[in-house]
Amino acid sequence: MSIVDPASVTAAPKPMTPIQEFWHYFKRNKGAVIGLVYVVLMLLIAIFANVLAPHAPAEQFRDALLHPPVWQEGGSWKFILGTDDVGRDVLTRLMYGARLSLLVGCLVVVLSLVFGVIFGLLAGYVGGALDAAIMRLVDIMLALPSLLLALVLVAIFGPSIVNASIALTFVALPHYIRLTRAAVLVEINRDYVTASNVAGAGPIRQMFINILPNCLAPLIVQASLGFSNAILDMAALGFLGMGAQPPTPEWGTMLSDVLQYAQSAWWVVTFPGVIILLTVLAFNLMGDGLRDALDPKLKQ
Repeated sequence: MSIVDPASVTAAPKPMTPIQEFWHYFKRNKGAVIGLVYVVLMLLIAIFANVLAPHAPAEQFRDALLHPPVWQEGGSWKFILGTDDVGRDVLTRLMYGARLSLLVGCLVVVLSLVFGVIFGLLAGYVGGALDAAIMRLVDIMLALPSLLLALVLVAIFGPSIVNASIALTFVALPHYIRLTRAAVLVEINRDYVTASNVAGAGPIRQMFINILPNCLAPLIVQASLGFSNAILDMAALGFLGMGAQPPTPEWGTMLSDVLQYAQSAWWVVTFPGVIILLTVLAFNLMGDGLRDALDPKLKQ
């Protein structure tokens, strides 16, 4: 009989914690990691904009109107990305615009997620007439183009960054309601819900303690994608003059203010547009990685 050398026996792998397991699957998506790095970088720039920005966002340099970027003939290091039509530094306004755009995106996502979860839980768990009423209202909202509905709401309440945020929150609600309701309908017939009912758990405990935690994975993915939609829609409202009002530094408003200089001063249009594109792309990539990390069906 052969004797097995204890040193040659490989120890069983140590089980991963939930955070380690999440990162293991998330980092397999290289695009998601790049998107996460970009989002973290934008958050740092937004938080420390008053330290990193070379000038004040509303400061005007009348002797440097439509000054070109530093690498172009006539440019200077004082204005790295050039200036706009009234002499404001483009780089500074992009940094402060990141603060406003990310704040609005966070506000819209949090509010729409909270109210969407509440209405979705009520529709899926209670059912009956309440479910029918909520879902018919959702269907009506989804039948209208989201940006058009937001424009109508902002036009009614008046153009401002606060009213635009409320309108975008209202527009984003149906997606969270439908997603939450669908997840609740799947979970409500599970054995643990039946056992909780037998044990005497009330509706509030069932919805928010037992069912909701098992519905969070798709909601987190939807929230990350909703973040990019909120930033894009806010930029669209700002471009149409229904969002942030001048001289507030906001990416969409920056585009709207200088659209007539698109051919003579390309930098005043290109840089805000590129920042919007990259930010929306980064959040979409990150949402794709979250789906890979949180969906059990994709874990191979």
